[in-house]
Amino acid sequence: MKTSLDGRVVVVLGASSGIGRATAARFAKQGATVVCAARGKRALDATVSEITQAGGRAFAIPTDAAERGQVDALARQTIAEHGRIDVWLNAVGIASYGAFEATPPEEFERVLRVNLLSHVWGAYAALPHLRESAGTLVGIASVFGTRSSPLLTSYCASKWGLRGFYDALRMELRHQREPVRVTTILPSSVDTPLFVHARSRLGTRPRPIPPVYDPEVVAAAIVRAARRPTREVVVGGAGAAYATVQRIAPALSDATSGLLWRLQHDDRADDAHDNLDEPVDGAGAVRGGWKGHVSQTSAYTALVGQRPWATRALVTGAGLLAYRRLRRCS
Repeated sequence: MKTSLDGRVVVVLGASSGIGRATAARFAKQGATVVCAARGKRALDATVSEITQAGGRAFAIPTDAAERGQVDALARQTIAEHGRIDVWLNAVGIASYGAFEATPPEEFERVLRVNLLSHVWGAYAALPHLRESAGTLVGIASVFGTRSSPLLTSYCASKWGLRGFYDALRMELRHQREPVRVTTILPSSVDTPLFVHARSRLGTRPRPIPPVYDPEVVAAAIVRAARRPTREVVVGGAGAAYATVQRIAPALSDATSGLLWRLQHDDRADDAHDNLDEPVDGAGAVRGGWKGHVSQTSAYTALVGQRPWATRALVTGAGLLAYRRLRRCS
């Protein structure tokens, strides 16, 4: 795929809020034609309006990503109206907070259907067209796909599933010498409306685990990956450290469960409004309004995008050093 996005056609599934919305706007600024898809029509129209008012090209196609037929229709309509698909971004995600046994089975299933199967339906719909354009499939998973957290069993299960799905698909396409590139994005905690819109059984509103990054940090990494595809990108040094500790000392990671439990409880009461089954009414937003410090940059992620070989060497070296120190202490 060409490194320039000017004139490319990009589909963003999950464009009405958060990372998807920020990324849709960033793609448009790079000269791409952006097809924005999501459940909530009002928020979707607001996304397109913001992009077009800024001089970009964007079009709305209301789509429930959990319904395979609607995702297939999204791809067909995009081809009919724009002739090609160069990048397909699966950015759909919901969350349910609470202990596993307090989570109804149908709620657990709903999270898996939206967070995991929507990506599968997206891949089915996009691959024939990405094959023709030598395009890129990008999926947003999470650092919770490398190390899980208490109170988020369904969410973590979906994110581990996404990593496995994209890894297997990437290997198949490589073995078949297909021209399609597959990139998995693993964000750390990000200030998006996910936490405001999540279903909560915590007795409070859920909150992101600090440190928290701005959605634009993730959007920049996604656009960079679309221009120069790489297999997997961790966004945020905190997430990279989280994953490294899990690889080197998983028992130590388990010992942090009490801290993670406390950190996910906000001091504000839950308002009982969520988007688990239906979209939240409103114009949508990129950010969730996190009251704490939000990092506007990530030196680690910038290094990943610009010099992946250097990052691998750095992370490997740091991991080996930490392992040796742990061996000395044992």
